[in-house]
Amino acid sequence: MRRTQELFDAVTSGDRRPWERYFAQDCTYFDEKGRWMDKKAVVEDVAPLPAGLSGSIHLANVKSRIFNNVAILSYDLDETETVFGQNMTARYHATDTWLLRNGEWQIVAGQVLRYYEDPAPGRLDLQRAAEYAGTYELTPGRTLAISIEAGSLYSQRAGKPKELLIPEAADIFFRKAVEGRQVFRRDDHGRVDALIDRRNNEDIVWKRVR
Repeated sequence: MRRTQELFDAVTSGDRRPWERYFAQDCTYFDEKGRWMDKKAVVEDVAPLPAGLSGSIHLANVKSRIFNNVAILSYDLDETETVFGQNMTARYHATDTWLLRNGEWQIVAGQVLRYYEDPAPGRLDLQRAAEYAGTYELTPGRTLAISIEAGSLYSQRAGKPKELLIPEAADIFFRKAVEGRQVFRRDDHGRVDALIDRRNNEDIVWKRVR
């Protein structure tokens, strides 16, 4: 834990020395962006924060498993960052595998994942929302209904419970704790002609039928 915290304390200052010391030469590492990195890439990725930015990263919820010369450390990372006076936070989960080799504990494998968090909700424009209400079809017989109830927008697939659509920006909505976006598409005349279910930047299109 001490060594791992030392690694992340060194991130904000751009100090590469702990990363040189604690990562094995033959390590394999996946960061929160999905990049595969060897030791050279891991070390070179550590750089001081640009002017106007500051922050810190702290370990939490640490769990470990130790088997002879192998230690697995699993933990959360709570990050705070100040960007030109504006405060931001992020949460990650990481797992590192340390190997005792030639009398030295070093990381031979690691992976970081970012926890999904909902964006800040916007305000629903009821006049604009009325343009979304209707029935949308994925294939014949597979439909989805958009409705307004008590000042909120809902989607409901046939045979499924209703889901609240939370506004993010004009024509863009999200569902609580669900990664992805619901985007209402407009035609050349400004009329809503489809609902796009955007998942990991890939689209499933529900065409409006009424």
